[in-house]
Amino acid sequence: MTLIAAFLGWLLDGVELGLFPVVARPALQNLLGSGSEGEVGIWMGKITAAFLVGAALGGIIFGWLGDRIGRVKAMSWSVLCYSLFSAAGYFADAPWHLAVVRFVAALGMGGEWALGVALVMESWPDKMRPWLAASIGAASNMGMLLIGYVALLFPVTPESWRWMFLVGATPAVLTLFIRFFVPESEKWAATTKESAPQRSKVLTVFTPPLLSKTLLGILLSSVALIGSWGSVQWIPSWADKLTGGAVPNAKASAHMVSCFGAIIGAFIGPVLLANLSRRLGYGILCALSLASSIWLFRMPAEWGQFFLLKVGCIAFATASFYGFFPLYFPELFPTRVRATGQGICYNAGRIIAAGGALASGQLVAHFGGYAQMGAVITLVYVLGILLCFAAPETRGKPLPE
Repeated sequence: MTLIAAFLGWLLDGVELGLFPVVARPALQNLLGSGSEGEVGIWMGKITAAFLVGAALGGIIFGWLGDRIGRVKAMSWSVLCYSLFSAAGYFADAPWHLAVVRFVAALGMGGEWALGVALVMESWPDKMRPWLAASIGAASNMGMLLIGYVALLFPVTPESWRWMFLVGATPAVLTLFIRFFVPESEKWAATTKESAPQRSKVLTVFTPPLLSKTLLGILLSSVALIGSWGSVQWIPSWADKLTGGAVPNAKASAHMVSCFGAIIGAFIGPVLLANLSRRLGYGILCALSLASSIWLFRMPAEWGQFFLLKVGCIAFATASFYGFFPLYFPELFPTRVRATGQGICYNAGRIIAAGGALASGQLVAHFGGYAQMGAVITLVYVLGILLCFAAPETRGKPLPE
């Protein structure tokens, strides 16, 4: 039950994640009237940044709530939050309206990730962690694939984008299943009964001996999130520009190919890396992401199958991080602060990535194109290669109690 609930939650998280990249350009063209590509790019950056900051705060707030009242109760509230406020995007009449509703929806989406990872990792045997991490990473990308398929069947245009936000409201029904059928984490319940009153869980992860792990976790996730949210998430809009808007399905096609690559990368990444040093595994993912970024963004591009092949490759490499983090982050923190700690690591990275998204929008406006922007932003993977040498090594160890 825990795995089913968390898998569905992550899948529907993916629907939420994939929603805006598909509708962004046509929605902003509609709301801005005759806005230029630069104006569209700047607003895409602002709305993406608002979403990332919301997800970061949601991971911290709901992660803390999950450590306090339980994983299952907090997860129910997080899913309900992102469902209802995703639907609110239907009523947007200005770009800033989209920024507001995406921010609030992201609060719930960010919280669900931290809670689901903690619940599943605490409920299954240690030997299953690589496969559980694989399912976590693949599930969200399957949700992104699903929203891309919907957009492929019903092309999104400047006149027909609003209904896609109603699709984002469908996870609301999951809250009933979670609330009534999913058991609470026994490890969390045992720790709650045995523990004496403690200081703030947020303060705990920011004081020794956990401080260094928390800061490294934030930096490691920041590299991956800046790389994907600052460049890969813009590929559907780039595809739309390459076709001059003459191929309405181009956005959905690029999005779906990206999702296929991401599903494979997120699933097999943690399985293949499970027996390697965690430091080495992270360094390999950064090197693959950098190489695929150079191939896509620094080489001539035109719409076609070869372009889609390169999109699939970069998605495979960059999405592997999202299978790796559910394997690695739970190994850094004890049970009493696990949801808080991993929520902060993953989601504080989103705040830093929000700066990358804003920079991406400015770079699109400056260069007048997406390829040049992607070529600059993805240099962040060089930093990741350097950071891997400082990462805590946890391979072969049980989850800390």
